[in-house]
Amino acid sequence: MRFINPKVDYAFKKIFGSQQSQDILISFLNAIIYGGKKTIHSLTIVNPYNPGQVLSLKDTYLDVKAVLADGSIVLIEMQIASMTAFNKRVAYNLAKAYSNQLVKGEDYPLLNPAIAVTITDFILFKKSADVINKFVFQEETKNFACIDQELRLIFVELPKFKKTLSESKSLTDKWIYFLKEAATLEDIPESLEEVSEIKFALNLAQQANMTVEELEIVDRRGMMLQDEKGRITYAQEEGIKKGKEEGKLEQTIALVSRLLTKRLGEITVTISGKIENLTLEELESLTEDIFDFHSLEDLENWLK
Repeated sequence: MRFINPKVDYAFKKIFGSQQSQDILISFLNAIIYGGKKTIHSLTIVNPYNPGQVLSLKDTYLDVKAVLADGSIVLIEMQIASMTAFNKRVAYNLAKAYSNQLVKGEDYPLLNPAIAVTITDFILFKKSADVINKFVFQEETKNFACIDQELRLIFVELPKFKKTLSESKSLTDKWIYFLKEAATLEDIPESLEEVSEIKFALNLAQQANMTVEELEIVDRRGMMLQDEKGRITYAQEEGIKKGKEEGKLEQTIALVSRLLTKRLGEITVTISGKIENLTLEELESLTEDIFDFHSLEDLENWLK
């Protein structure tokens, strides 16, 4: 028995955003937003995933959107790789969902609360060890609410979750374990099977229950997302490497300039400009030859 990876946004949409996923999504949101309390009893999934109309790789509405019984809007998104201005994008989507409730001429009292639940497969808040972090509008120093809970941002950072299956006792823990480890399971563990909604989610995630076309898209999209994550990681590593190299270059230029000034006296602006254009290897070679110079003319000849 094999399961698709729910961290792939396409698979996430199938599991949590299908027409038959209401109970799954209710259980999941109660676990993440309300700590397992049965606060949400019913909801409607907007733009549900339909296996008869397979989404293409170019689709941009792979997040899940639901409207709760009290009219509150919840946006649920899975993101496996960081991106530029990611926090701003999340805030923009939340604000857009909130403001789009009204058409021109309607009154503000008609607005219902909006919640953005974002699951990330990367560390977002290094200052917090918590797996789940929740944000609302508050006064900066006294922390009292400004607009109650009209707009809420909730983040789930999967890499911070370190519990084993046996340690995952609460509903919240079990759902996070499902998200993080479902693709590695060979069968449905008894402790997860105890939660009927998680058992149903795993049944939806079974590869045997999917069409060939669905499996191909899940696989291709998973590869595409992993490639994107790899590109981002490579760019970050190259940026760090470049920064270190630039830092070393600046330090070497400063060292060479001090040595030359100490040995030959004041260096002209023209010569300084030529030194700053040298490569790191050339600068290192220059440090070895400095003590052979007896005049600025010797240095100028070297630079030629």
